[in-house]
This record gives sequence, structure tokens and C-alpha cells, in this order.
Amino acid sequence: MFVIEKTVEISAPHTIVWEVITDLARYREWNPFCVECRSTLKPGDPIDMWVKLRDKPQFQREWMLEYVEGRRFAYRMKPVPGGALSSLRSHDVEPLGDARTRYRSYFHLKGWLRFLVLALFKRRLETGFAEMTAAIEARAVALWAQRRQTKTA
Repeated sequence: MFVIEKTVEISAPHTIVWEVITDLARYREWNPFCVECRSTLKPGDPIDMWVKLRDKPQFQREWMLEYVEGRRFAYRMKPVPGGALSSLRSHDVEPLGDARTRYRSYFHLKGWLRFLVLALFKRRLETGFAEMTAAIEARAVALWAQRRQTKTA
């Protein structure tokens, strides 16, 4: 199994972080890796993404697996028969108090075809998920600062 996992503590409330990761229509405004995303986020429904694995974004359809309001959503690719390839991607949000949040980004690939996928895309997957996690943090911090400023104005 191949895993990419990153956890960051974000200086913004969990509700803001959750808003950032679930407001799919705004991904193109801030997300350097998944530049467009559409889904109901309902388990069993598709999640359609345009992901920058090469110069131009590539369409990828996966399937929602889990949705826990304010806490977690996860999706996976349609597995390739015979255990050749499967994936799981999840976003987890944990409130820490004092307007701080722990965000966890998780991705794994399983199956014998993962070696081919990794030969083609390993570096870009690692970079892309790292960039997306950093962008989630930056977007949440900026939104939180903007909302605090609006309240005091």
C-alpha cells in the first residue's frame, strides 16, 4: 500500500475549515491541485474532479464513501477488478478549541497496478496533495481573518 498523509493545525475554527473543503464550487479560486470539483457529497454519489496530474487538468470520477457533517468526508475510485487497483481519499476536521483546527489529509493506493500509477504520478501526487493541504490552511486562515475584521468594522 502507498500512503500520503499530512496533518496540520490551522489557526481558524473547524467550521471555517469545513466550509473551505466542502465548498466545492470555489475550489478553482484557491486549490492548485484539484482545480474543479462537483458532488452532492452524499455517500454513493459521484465526485467529479479535474486534477492537475499533468500540464492540463485531468477528469477523474470517484465515489463518495462517507460524509459526517463538520467532521469528515471520504471517497474512493471504482476498484479495478481482481484487486488490481483501489484508492481511498479522506478529509478529516477536528476542533481543537480557541479557534484552532486539526486537518488531516489522507490518500492511499492499493493493488499491483499501483506500481504503474506511482511510476507515472508519484511525485505529482505527493506535491499536489501537499500543495492542496497548504492551500486549505491558507484559505481558512484568510477567511477567518476576513470574518473577524468584518465583525469589528
